[in-house]
Amino acid sequence: MKNPSIKCAANDLEVPPNSVSISLPSAADVGRCRDLCLTLESVVQERSPQAEISVAPTFNIEIASVSCVVPKHKVSQQDIAEKAKHFFPHLGGLFSLFANTGIETRYVCEPPDWYLDSRGWEERTVSFQRNAVALLEEATLKAVADAGIQLEDIAAIVTNTVTGLAVPSLEAQLINRLPFSRNVERLPIFGLGCGGGVGGLARAIRIAQTMPGAYVLFLTVDLCSLCARSDDQSIANFVSIALFGDGAAAVLLRASSHRDSSPAGRGRVVAIGEQCWRDTLHIMGWSVQERGFGVVLSPELPSLLHRELRPVIEQFLSRENLQLEDLDGYLLHPGGRRVLEAAKKVLCLSDVDLLHSRDVLREYGNMSSATALFILDRALKSGARGRHLLAAFGPGFSAYFIIIDL
Repeated sequence: MKNPSIKCAANDLEVPPNSVSISLPSAADVGRCRDLCLTLESVVQERSPQAEISVAPTFNIEIASVSCVVPKHKVSQQDIAEKAKHFFPHLGGLFSLFANTGIETRYVCEPPDWYLDSRGWEERTVSFQRNAVALLEEATLKAVADAGIQLEDIAAIVTNTVTGLAVPSLEAQLINRLPFSRNVERLPIFGLGCGGGVGGLARAIRIAQTMPGAYVLFLTVDLCSLCARSDDQSIANFVSIALFGDGAAAVLLRASSHRDSSPAGRGRVVAIGEQCWRDTLHIMGWSVQERGFGVVLSPELPSLLHRELRPVIEQFLSRENLQLEDLDGYLLHPGGRRVLEAAKKVLCLSDVDLLHSRDVLREYGNMSSATALFILDRALKSGARGRHLLAAFGPGFSAYFIIIDL
């Protein structure tokens, strides 16, 4: 049997096999090996569960600005409930839903009486493109002004929506209204639903990471009111009319040229993640019908969140060497009152933890993808600090997460 070589990792000392004499290491060699052992011991102690957790950011992306806008038509929940009685006389016993949503007011892109008539794809699409581009223009100009930059400084635009169609895409139309660089890169996203504010922002973060020093603009707009149909008397349409409103948001991102664990601007991205569950396509989405989108909204959603939300969030945090206790705040998309209640229960949250989510829901309703960014904006304006979990849910069924150090 052959004798293996003996090697010291500290200075690559090697004893040839079958050698009769062995040279002992010098005092300097022994000292280097001892220092190596002490270093390894220190590393093990730093990684022990008892040690204080210090997480270096996975990304060097800072949030330069956040802006949120709504259409000019403000409607009360009570007024919407009264008008809905005309279209849903067979659901008279369910109208308490409007009072139990936690919503007081919403904003819509057309005058309230516009929605009383039956309208097809053409009218809805014309309204969507006109109002969506106008809201995105307003959100963009606010975000650029808040960041103190010029439109020409933006290297890429990521645009998200799920409530209407536009070809050329919305940001292409926006480029023809505002003096962006002719070389700006574009990515339109469709289909992420209510999760698109967080999921789309995560895609913009990925792009920003490849452009050190450049600005990336993320835009999201959903005009949910245009998807409400007076000719659809389903319970799903009834529920959507009780919940959804219109809104848009913009986030300017910038990749720093060096890593810095301290927050800058309006916050710094720490990590992103997502989860897509199998066999849940029926939970939410659109069915494409003759006169518009038909809403798909399953009552199974709260029970799914009760069962799955906490394990998925814990797995995401674990990959980032974090636990729930390491979070300083939660910025959760309020799909509705029952969704917030489910999250509160499974994550053991307080009413204070969900304050921004409830406030946005009460004042604006569920604006689909834009809602989560309204909550982020509310947290920033309140002076919130520390690691916050920004989360939203959408068709697939999917969950999207971003940890932001405010």
